[in-house]
Amino acid sequence: MSSGPPLLPWQGYPLYQRGNPQLRVFLPNFFMKIVKPRDPLPANVVQFHVSMKMTKNDIKNYLEKIYNVPVEHIVTHVRMGNLSRTAMGGYVVKDDDYKVAYITLPKGEKFEFPNLFPEAKEQEREKQKEDLKLLEKEWKQKSRQNTNRPGVPSWFGL
Repeated sequence: MSSGPPLLPWQGYPLYQRGNPQLRVFLPNFFMKIVKPRDPLPANVVQFHVSMKMTKNDIKNYLEKIYNVPVEHIVTHVRMGNLSRTAMGGYVVKDDDYKVAYITLPKGEKFEFPNLFPEAKEQEREKQKEDLKLLEKEWKQKSRQNTNRPGVPSWFGL
């Protein structure tokens, strides 16, 4: 026999029943994306792209309650999205506006952007680039052999 509240047939989690505490987690509808700044910032300042609906109080509560990050000061502003033209038709297209938040941490705190690409991976990428250049050179030599039949692979011979 099953113990506990009945499950919804199409979902798999229990129906709401009064009285018992429910095992649900409610997450905010906001997002915060940490961004590497274009210009250098002080060691205790971090830049985020945040939801347009977030206020300074929302940002402070989000960081302090969810991530336990002490916040001293917050500066926000809205940046206009980029304007560009489409390739076909030349229409002007505007990206969505976004809000930028600069979070100042207390004096003793220091933020260092994580190194996502260590030197070993950089050396591996350089090796892969060299291999790719070598393969391109070989492909060009093979394609020169069939100049009278462009687009036909070399193994498709008569």
